Amino acid sequence: MAKMADGTPLLSASTLRTLADKLYEKRKNAAREVEAVIRGLVAQQDHQRISSLLHLLVHDFALSPQSNHRKGGLIGLAAATMGLGSDAAQHLEKIIPPVLNSFTDQDIRVRYYACEALYNIAKATRGDLVFFFNDIFDALCKLSADSEPSVQQAAHLLDHIVKDIVAQSDQFSIEEFIPLLRERMNVLNPFVRQFLVGWITVLDRETEIDMLGFLPDFLDGLFNMLSDSSHEIRQQADSALEEFLREIKDAPSVDYGKMAEILVQRAAAPDEFTRLTSFSWLNEFVKLSGEQLVPYYADILGALLPAISDNEERIRVVAKETNEELRSVKAEPAEGFDIGAVLVIARRELGSDWEATRLEALRWIALLLERHRTEVLSFLDDIFPALLSSLADTSDEVVCLVLEVQACIAGDAQHFHRLMVFLVHKFKIEQTLLEKRGTLALRRLCTLLDAERVYRELATIFEGEADLEFATIMVQALNLILLTAPELAEMRSLLKLSLLNPAGGDLFVSLSSSWCHSSIATVSLCLLAQAYQHASAVIQALGESDINVNLLVQVDKLVRLLETPTFAYLRLQLLEPGRYPSLLKTLYGLLMLLPQQSAAFKMLRTRLKTVPSQTFMHMQSSLASSQFPGLSAIRRSASAGGFSQRLSHIPSIQTSSTSEDSDRISDSTNGPLGINFAAQLKQFEYMQHQHHLYQSQNNPPRRTLTPPPAQNGHHPSNISDDMTDSMRRTRADSQHLLHHSPTLDNVRFEWIKAK
Repeated sequence: MAKMADGTPLLSASTLRTLADKLYEKRKNAAREVEAVIRGLVAQQDHQRISSLLHLLVHDFALSPQSNHRKGGLIGLAAATMGLGSDAAQHLEKIIPPVLNSFTDQDIRVRYYACEALYNIAKATRGDLVFFFNDIFDALCKLSADSEPSVQQAAHLLDHIVKDIVAQSDQFSIEEFIPLLRERMNVLNPFVRQFLVGWITVLDRETEIDMLGFLPDFLDGLFNMLSDSSHEIRQQADSALEEFLREIKDAPSVDYGKMAEILVQRAAAPDEFTRLTSFSWLNEFVKLSGEQLVPYYADILGALLPAISDNEERIRVVAKETNEELRSVKAEPAEGFDIGAVLVIARRELGSDWEATRLEALRWIALLLERHRTEVLSFLDDIFPALLSSLADTSDEVVCLVLEVQACIAGDAQHFHRLMVFLVHKFKIEQTLLEKRGTLALRRLCTLLDAERVYRELATIFEGEADLEFATIMVQALNLILLTAPELAEMRSLLKLSLLNPAGGDLFVSLSSSWCHSSIATVSLCLLAQAYQHASAVIQALGESDINVNLLVQVDKLVRLLETPTFAYLRLQLLEPGRYPSLLKTLYGLLMLLPQQSAAFKMLRTRLKTVPSQTFMHMQSSLASSQFPGLSAIRRSASAGGFSQRLSHIPSIQTSSTSEDSDRISDSTNGPLGINFAAQLKQFEYMQHQHHLYQSQNNPPRRTLTPPPAQNGHHPSNISDDMTDSMRRTRADSQHLLHHSPTLDNVRFEWIKAK
């Protein structure tokens, strides 16, 4: 026990006993005696006995195992501090720790009196308490989550006075406080969260304390509180964030980058309000930051693109606005703009479930191509497969934008060829893509890249295609587009002049080799080019094995196409059968190929009935079997009675030898512009022979036929040894197919195969 110099105790036995009494009033009276004793010792400057008395209060009371002693020790320490007055600062190291230790006492009342004691100590010491701020803050943070309301209330009062002291002190160190704050920002307890937000708000109000400079350290925690179950906490956190955002707008210098990383992470939060606030901040950051955010554009874009399709309308609006702001910034790689990272984000979002997001991803790729073409093309291997896959998108708008991007890539000859090869390969491995998007893709590319250029390149590719069945499908598809699409009107006009115009003749030759994959496509091309004699020769070259369901379906389609505006000139030429005898021979050849009961047969026969009949006698000789052996073969393959009826309607035609010569001049073995139709016919026969080999064997061996010289210097490739047998045949009734062949309005890329 502490004693005077003469051996007298510092505190009487009665005071010591009363200090540990269970009644508060008695302990309070004993505390007054302690304060009086301390004042006397201070007046005598007897620091040794002051230390002895404080030691007594700490070890015999505050740290006692008996709760009433601990209560007395706490009130005694508070009284001693008040008695010390201005000398309290030099003894706080002995007084503060045992009081803070009591904040975690198991006894509720001890914790309550600890708050009361520290409150009184704070009042007495004021600014000197700041030196123990971190320990006090830590203790208060724990106490704010206390389960006892009375303790919480006491802690709340203590918190108020500590805040006042810190706000008035010039000794407070924000640098030392921030790590303490950061460690506790992700605590989930609502009382602790309120405590922390309260401190952030108070410190931010102090002009001498730069909380904005340390905002990245606790920004994530504030955003985390926006999804708290307590409305009050959400509101407090939102108010704090609004104030910080206002300060950011007015601040001359802010670390946008570090905060942008936090905002991007919070932009993916499940809570709508958190996401909305994150995007609102990002929107302001993009407007304010200048070049600071350039290195973070890829991350920001990764958050923005999915949000453009968010379920919450307000988020969609802010995300779209921010995306537009981002697009308007002309960032350069030298500034840290990572083009590759942005392309990775755009490519990823091409697989989004939402159309709006996919569209924006494509617009970013298009924008980068426009601004940084060379850099983007260096990543072509990474983005090209994704672009091709997007051709199967359910949205026409997405597909059209994909094609625009691809057309932009294909501006160079090197990439143009690559695009065409990639596109053909994609159609080859994904039949559904060909069926659903083939027409749209090809027509759009013809518009964007020049139809003639596209067709010439594809013709070159299919001329050497080893998969002959696929080549046939594609040629038939390209031929149908050529004959029907408005985008190819100029190309059709050029082909009509094939026998008169060098450019038209060159185009005809460039297409004809690959068109040989399909006999009716070849006939169609000849009709378009007005090479009627060659068309007639192609029909004559057909053998009995060529007359199958697939051929009949293609003839059916061609007959229907002949009734469209594309072939209006051809129908008008029928008014002068004497000038175009080979045209008439070609049409009758087609008629002879069709089953008599088919709708196409009736359509074509009706059309031919309108041909003027005044020159019938001359045409009988021109239609002799010596000039049309294929027709004779067709006649022999049908019933005699049927053909006599079929030919009974052919009108009588007479013409002059001059008209016959006119037709021969315009379409001869060697055309006036050097088109070698004899070589063209041999090329056709060669290709058809290759198809026969392909169809007759599941795994055809490599065979070599001496191909005729091609007009463009290329030779068709031989069928490879490893041709797969995956192309299965489907059985179908020819009459049913002919009666249900697709119309021009809904023709799709399809083919019919039969054994």
